[in-house]
Amino acid sequence: MERLEFGAAVRQLRENTAPAGVGPAAGRRRVQGLRREELGELAGMSADYVRRLEQGRSHPSAGVVNAIARALRVGRADYERLCALAGYAAADGHVPDEIGPGAMRLLERFTDTPMFVSDAAMNLIAVNSAFLALGHWQLTGDPWDWNVAWRSFCDPFDGFRQSATDATDHQTILVARLRAALLRYPADTSLAALVDELRSRSRLFDTLWREPRPVTAYESSAAFVHPDGAAVTLVGSLLAIPGDDLAALMLTAAPGSADAARLAELVQGAGEPAIIKVGRSGPG
Repeated sequence: MERLEFGAAVRQLRENTAPAGVGPAAGRRRVQGLRREELGELAGMSADYVRRLEQGRSHPSAGVVNAIARALRVGRADYERLCALAGYAAADGHVPDEIGPGAMRLLERFTDTPMFVSDAAMNLIAVNSAFLALGHWQLTGDPWDWNVAWRSFCDPFDGFRQSATDATDHQTILVARLRAALLRYPADTSLAALVDELRSRSRLFDTLWREPRPVTAYESSAAFVHPDGAAVTLVGSLLAIPGDDLAALMLTAAPGSADAARLAELVQGAGEPAIIKVGRSGPG
């Protein structure tokens, strides 16, 4: 299974790589991205070997993984993913926490939609003023104040309420993302410390870590209780930002609903739209 996943990842990266960006002349082409022959030449291997890799019929060495990553000039997140799928630890393996232009564009273009951007360890790194307008994210001074998993399992918000079904979906997503992050970033001491703390402090998290549930949906609903006492029910949808290994959570209300009207009031009351970088939480 891992060989097939690695092969599929290589093929996707090859087909999405612009030839002009890595060396070969563009010209007239029948295929999208690089040909296998071109990737082989750039990486120092035969086109047939590239084919076998993509079909999951050969297991790559760490050197082959590095050669392919260099040839395709992939970003750090894609390199980490290739290493993990091939069964190797990357050179240093730290969770990226820089907000890239794609994530910034999302925050800038959806100013009326509560949104945050988090890294692979579920640390919030940027939020918009619409998100803060919900008034539920109260800081306690804990080192993991800005970590979604920590706040969900160990330090829940008074102003965040979910049904049992939605809570189950939410918890399942958080555990799955942290398990995947630990696989991709084995050398990240802050991530390892977070997982250790969660397993020590939360019996539920420890149970889900040992017996993970399958992820069936990447969204859940919640009621956000504002300090003024009024509540607004929103659906949180998780969007991946693969190039930077970040994720964005967008909170939306049903169009034309009372919740949509209430949300508009809260956002308008927050003043001019703004993007706030909140930084990485936890040790280190």
